[in-house]
Amino acid sequence: YKRQASSLASLKVPQTNSSWQGDFIRQYSNCDVSVAVSTERGLITPIIKGANQKGLETISAEMKDLAGRARENKLKLDEFQGGTFSVSNLGMFGVSHFSAIINPPQACILAVGGSQQRVLPAEEEGQYRTANVLSVTLSSDHRVGDGAEAAVWGQHFKKYLETPELMLL
Repeated sequence: YKRQASSLASLKVPQTNSSWQGDFIRQYSNCDVSVAVSTERGLITPIIKGANQKGLETISAEMKDLAGRARENKLKLDEFQGGTFSVSNLGMFGVSHFSAIINPPQACILAVGGSQQRVLPAEEEGQYRTANVLSVTLSSDHRVGDGAEAAVWGQHFKKYLETPELMLL
């Protein structure tokens, strides 16, 4: 969900799907999501091209294929160079929260921690409920977009995660 939600939210806030080009900002019409993958040779970021135009099943299958080939050192240059937005997920390592460093010239990277079950207030006063809460942090290049735009992106991202039917293509 996170890769598709981030790509769709990036189209709602174009500054997050842009890059700093030294003396100008380039905005992209499609979101090519770079996803951090740990390999024996270090970190590599294969790209889900046009993630905003793909369904969850397609994105999942592509990511599984790309990650496997990344670990075998079998990616082509165009499969890991470029990208317009990055996602780094350390939740599977038990990390609940972290900040990721932007991959220039991209404007943003999303750091995804693991979900944790929390007790939250329910709609009825004095009542509580449990929910799985996911911690994410968006790092952004302020030469391209400011914190307010990143916050708007976060609102869209949250809406997509909480209402996945909005992501159906």
